[in-house]
Amino acid sequence: MALLPFKSSRPTRFEKLVQPHLEPMYRFAFRLAGQQQDAEDLVQDVVVKLYPRLDELESIEQLRPWLNRVLYRHFIDQVRRKGRRADRLVSDVAEPDQQARFLDSYAADVPELVDQISAERLKPVMDSVIRELSPDQRTLMLLHDVDGWSQDDIARVLEIPVGTVKSRIHRCRAALKKKLLEKPELFQQAGRVEQ
Repeated sequence: MALLPFKSSRPTRFEKLVQPHLEPMYRFAFRLAGQQQDAEDLVQDVVVKLYPRLDELESIEQLRPWLNRVLYRHFIDQVRRKGRRADRLVSDVAEPDQQARFLDSYAADVPELVDQISAERLKPVMDSVIRELSPDQRTLMLLHDVDGWSQDDIARVLEIPVGTVKSRIHRCRAALKKKLLEKPELFQQAGRVEQ
C-alpha cells in the first residue's frame, strides 16, 4: 500500500496562502476606507468570504492583485449600499516620508505658489485641496503617488486598461494643480515665506 502525501489541514493551507497578503490588503483597504476600523472590517469580510473558496485561491498564479481586486469590489459594494463618502487627509493616510515625497512631486508642478510657503505649511493646503477631489481621484492619486502602486497594478485591480489609468492620473494631477492655482488664499492662510 502506497502512502499518500500528507496534505495540511484546510485552515493551515488557507493561512499560509493568505497571511503574506494581509498587510498589503490592509494598507489598500485603509486607502479606500480612510479609517482603521473600516479597513480592518473590510479585510476581515473579504477573508471570511474567501475561506470557502480555498481550492480556487490555490489555483491563482498572482494572488495579490486578485485579492486587491476582490477587496476593491467589496469596498465599492459597501459604498453603494451605504451611500457614503470617505473623506480623509493625506496626513491621515500617509507616513511622514510618504507625505514629503507626495508633496514634493506636486511642488514641482506649481513652483510659483509653492516657493511662497514652507514645506511644513504646505500640508494643510494640500489636504484642503485634496478633499475637494472626487473619491475616485483621491484614491487613485494616493495609490499611485503616495503608495507607489504601478499603473499596471492599478489597472489589474480596477480592471481597466493601463491607458485609462494613465489618463486618469493625468487628469487627477491636472485637477489638483488647477485647484491649487485657483486658491491662492490657501497659500496666504498657510503663511508666506519672506524673501
